[in-house]
Amino acid sequence: MAEPAIKVTGLTKRFGDFVANDHLDLTINFGEVHALLGENGAGKTTMMNMLSGILIPTSGTIEVRGKAAHLQSAKDATALGIGMVHQHFMLVENFSVIDNIILGAEPTKGGKIDRTKAKKDIMALSEKYRLRIEPDAKIEDISVGMQQRVEILKVLYRQADILIFDEPTAVLTPQEIDELLDIMRQLASEGKAVVLISHKLAELRQVADVITIIRRGKKIDTVPASTSTAELADKMVGRHVNFARERVPMPEGAPVLEVKDLVVEDKDKVAHVRDLSLMLRGGEILGLAGIDGNGQSEFVKAITGLLPVTAGQILIGGKDLTHATPREVTEASVGHIPEDRQRFGLVMPMDLVENMSLQTYYKPPLSHHGVMDTKVMVQTTEQLLDDYDVRHANLQQKAGDLSGGNQQKLIIARELSRDPQLVIAMNPTRGLDVGAIEFIHAQLLKARAAGHAVLLISFELDEVRQLSDRIAVIHNGHIVGESATSDLTEQQIGLMMTGETLEHAKEATHEN
Repeated sequence: MAEPAIKVTGLTKRFGDFVANDHLDLTINFGEVHALLGENGAGKTTMMNMLSGILIPTSGTIEVRGKAAHLQSAKDATALGIGMVHQHFMLVENFSVIDNIILGAEPTKGGKIDRTKAKKDIMALSEKYRLRIEPDAKIEDISVGMQQRVEILKVLYRQADILIFDEPTAVLTPQEIDELLDIMRQLASEGKAVVLISHKLAELRQVADVITIIRRGKKIDTVPASTSTAELADKMVGRHVNFARERVPMPEGAPVLEVKDLVVEDKDKVAHVRDLSLMLRGGEILGLAGIDGNGQSEFVKAITGLLPVTAGQILIGGKDLTHATPREVTEASVGHIPEDRQRFGLVMPMDLVENMSLQTYYKPPLSHHGVMDTKVMVQTTEQLLDDYDVRHANLQQKAGDLSGGNQQKLIIARELSRDPQLVIAMNPTRGLDVGAIEFIHAQLLKARAAGHAVLLISFELDEVRQLSDRIAVIHNGHIVGESATSDLTEQQIGLMMTGETLEHAKEATHEN
């Protein structure tokens, strides 16, 4: 019989009149991976934040190793061997990777921080768990995927034996995901307790021992990981989920986005985008596939006016917007779902009405003669929150207080409701549950059916293949090949993601 690591009884958390967790009972054992499954806003992260000392329960009890625990801070949880890898990174952007990992647990020698020892220990962990990092780089200069690895190393460095992973695979490549799941199994085999929050049902079934389903703050069931994907999805959302989408052939539309020989360099003159060219027409979805860190982020930021263009040209709707500002890009009928919702999509201290109005507050019907109409802003926000099922307590709630998935749905509601000619969607379903993914996919296909153009950048290869009419593969900042989705196999796309040309990838897979 596995030893209980954590046992919660009647755990409840209220925010005013809103009940985030409603009398939850849960037992997490050492030596197992316990998965937590639920819709966006179901209360999973709230529950784990109570176990990690970030939030204090309204009522209920928490036992750690059989003893009552009164967790008043993250420090209390750390002292009990509990560590949490957060979905939204708890990192200091202008600190180095090493300084972030050791922050609050710095080794000292002679009264000074012993960075030599810290670096040696961290690199040993990095190698043991195959979590590649650049130890001396600043957080603000590394990819989202590497930031995720820093968060994981922070917990491992503190030698926690109860580890909570909140959507840890959302920004990882397929290979990195497989490696991380292996690490979780390894940690469990070492006798540690592992809690995994994820919306990816296949991953949960692959790595977990048991799965607990939570819906609207209440525990629905705890089931073995062998439970079918369909049954898990139905239990999670309370209805049948269908991802089958009929994509009606569209007539060839006019060019909406034309990128010609684009070059984007960083402040050190290192090119992250190199002579990149592509064209996207109205009525089609172009999927951009590639391993994280190969220029996707810089490419999208250049198109949307967030990074300067070194060379080349960007045309949107036939208009030269190579050196446009973000406002000029928005005014050219472009909707942008950014890769990092908290840094580029939302103003976290602002409320829901303010965030929903960010792109259009200065135009009718939200504004008249320079004066904002708050009544219309509220009505518009209420309608969009309802249409896109953004779970919230009230309109005065800060964007930063929404769950990650509901933050994502808020951005998607704001961007797609403007009916943009061009939709640039980067990892649009990151952190969303299966019901929300089903809905967002339908919205992107609806934009396509309306004759609009969709540029889909996703690290989820299945998502790219399912939605795209054409797929272009980026490697080292350059398009190595593109073709109709129906003409490409998963193996060919995978080879191109490593740098092979389309012709070589087809030859290699034909030979096999």
